[in-house]
Amino acid sequence: MLLTIAILLLILWVLGVVGVYTIGWFVHILLVLAVIMFLIRIIEGRNPIE
Repeated sequence: MLLTIAILLLILWVLGVVGVYTIGWFVHILLVLAVIMFLIRIIEGRNPIE
């Protein structure tokens, strides 16, 4: 029973480490895209709040 819990926790830990780096880059890409789209709307003269 303890061995099963230890293996499960180890697997979840590895997935968490890999997931944080993968999701972190994805979030940064989304933020950059959002800023670019915001700047395009301002340059085109549209109200970005609408």
